[in-house]
Amino acid sequence: MSTETTEQLVAAQKGGVESSFVFLNKAFEGIEKLADLNVQAVKSILAESQAFAVKALSAKEPQETFSQQSILVQPSVERVQSYWREVYEICSSTQAELATLAEAQCKQFQSDAHVFIDGLTKNAPAGSESVVAAWKTFITTASETANSAYETAVKAARQAVETAESNLDAASTAKRTRQVVVPVEADAKQ
Repeated sequence: MSTETTEQLVAAQKGGVESSFVFLNKAFEGIEKLADLNVQAVKSILAESQAFAVKALSAKEPQETFSQQSILVQPSVERVQSYWREVYEICSSTQAELATLAEAQCKQFQSDAHVFIDGLTKNAPAGSESVVAAWKTFITTASETANSAYETAVKAARQAVETAESNLDAASTAKRTRQVVVPVEADAKQ
């Protein structure tokens, strides 16, 4: 094996390690965003619970407590929907960034593999043409398989994103429908 081929292997391994850390950092950024969102949600819930407890304890009649409880429910539903929408946005943006990195890494790997095989071909001893041809075939087949697997994963991810988006749209539509229906029912009772 020539020095050039060895240097290519070392460079490829170094690139692989560096890209692994890029992936880990992106994933950690997404986890960090989710953790921040959860901390904000817990703080908000605690503040609301405290405010409700103070109002409930200062109520002079039990009916006041129950009316305050019903006032608290509607904003809670909206906050829960908002929370899950933000979770979805964080997850989908992190997934998109990771997919972009994976695609770039896959292309780089294929390029490096072809350069490596070409280097082996140039430096191969006489009579090893069949081994080099087998390696080329293997690398080509592996690249095609990796491309196929990647395309399948991308399609599955897109389908999951579309499903999540349609679920969010359905939930938002249901919420708007409830907001329109509730005042009508209240008018009908009066």
